[in-house]
Amino acid sequence: MSQKNETTLLVLAFLITVGLVGGGVWWFVKSSGFTTSPLKSSNNSPESQASTPQTFAQVQNVPSGLISYGGSTTWAPVRKEIDPIIQNVWPQFQLRYANPEKEAPSSATGISMLLKSQLDFAQSSRPVANNEYEAAQKRGIQIREIPVAIDGLVAVVHPSLNIPGLTVDQYENIFAGKITNWREVGGPDLKIQLYGKKDRDGGDRFKLTQTTTEALRKVAADPAGIYWSSATLLVPQCGVKSLPIGRDSSKLIPPYKLPLVPTTECPGKRNQVNTDAFRSGEYPLSRRLVVVVKENAKFERQAGEAYANLLLTNQGQQLLNKAGFVRIR
Repeated sequence: MSQKNETTLLVLAFLITVGLVGGGVWWFVKSSGFTTSPLKSSNNSPESQASTPQTFAQVQNVPSGLISYGGSTTWAPVRKEIDPIIQNVWPQFQLRYANPEKEAPSSATGISMLLKSQLDFAQSSRPVANNEYEAAQKRGIQIREIPVAIDGLVAVVHPSLNIPGLTVDQYENIFAGKITNWREVGGPDLKIQLYGKKDRDGGDRFKLTQTTTEALRKVAADPAGIYWSSATLLVPQCGVKSLPIGRDSSKLIPPYKLPLVPTTECPGKRNQVNTDAFRSGEYPLSRRLVVVVKENAKFERQAGEAYANLLLTNQGQQLLNKAGFVRIR
């Protein structure tokens, strides 16, 4: 084979490799819904006017009836700590959480159930994907997302893994399958084991689990394991360690408030989410929590908008902040 042909083949092989790696990074960014830029308050909410209600009791147009809702497990603290307070103020606004029949709860299953008229509104921890908008359009449904809070993404590892943290590039490249050994980021000579969640993560590089709880048990027993999810779900956990993340290695920002509570003191003490770093944008991985509403269904639209309006009151924003999220108002 001539030298010219060999050079051509090498160039083609290089381009194919770059394409595959780039595709993996693109997939991870799309699936997680995170941005490395500070998130600003949104004006797309149904009550973004100056006269925003301060309390749940001041919200108008709250419908009466049985309201089915569900979606991302990231919203679990909201359903546990905030929704009961809403129910006390608005007992006729009867919130009923609905689990998917055969799948684990997630943003994807919640939006899918909304399109199948199994929910009146959905709770998502990421933006609505293009394919979900397309699926809605095929059904003659118009959907809209209403941001209500900001959440951070966190990676957790086995407590024994001795690394100071990860840069955003390292974080992306690990989950895209480009970095495959902890030695490449200053750790031990161990092949990285990615743990993922079914219906969220894809690819042979992941060991998939049904729930975040299952994934955490796996990582807690695997010195080479890593898993990503919401800060509110992962930071307080006892059996794993949350990693600081930075835009560069000289400034790694912990997703938890300092000082770090060691695993030996948990659950008597638990780490708390570093909401100040999420609010300022100093912590680089963040995303919005959104309520997904049906635009062209009168009752469902009213129910979804009322729920979003309740969370966007000053009372709702304070409670979201207390639950570990960052208020957008």
